[in-house]
Amino acid sequence: MLKRLFKPRPATAAGRALYAQTVAQSRTPTLYADLGAPDTPEGRFEIYSVHVYLLLERLKGQGPLAAETAQALFDTYVSALDHALRELGVGDLSVGKKIRKLGEAFYGRVNSYETALAALPDMAPLDALIGRTVYEGREAPRASAFRDYVLRQREALAGQSVDALCAGEVTWVAP
Repeated sequence: MLKRLFKPRPATAAGRALYAQTVAQSRTPTLYADLGAPDTPEGRFEIYSVHVYLLLERLKGQGPLAAETAQALFDTYVSALDHALRELGVGDLSVGKKIRKLGEAFYGRVNSYETALAALPDMAPLDALIGRTVYEGREAPRASAFRDYVLRQREALAGQSVDALCAGEVTWVAP
């Protein structure tokens, strides 16, 4: 009944839609089977985070509606993390601390991705970041393929209209 009474703001609905599409892309089996991303809670956090970051980067500086959509995307992401922790059995008293820790990790990733992408065409910082985060510092023979995937996604997002993104429409490139 309340859902019928409460219609979310367009940016809120768009942020939720973008996150749903991000989840679908982040669950693409190829990322795990062919690119070797670890299919673990930590690995999935990294995969979700890089996709959310790429969308946030695309929306950054694109006006008030884009900023509101980006905030709604981020809020939906954090809410999903909260829900996932609870599903994993984390107690109510611990969830807040864990969310704070994951939020700090996400902001650390944002800063690291910004730095690594600013260094392009030098691939070394991005390779190091992906090796350290996605592959958890382990030997990762397919890390360069994942790096190329991230760069293809970034390029594809750059070609998508901000209006479409603010309407909750994103097209991800196949891995």
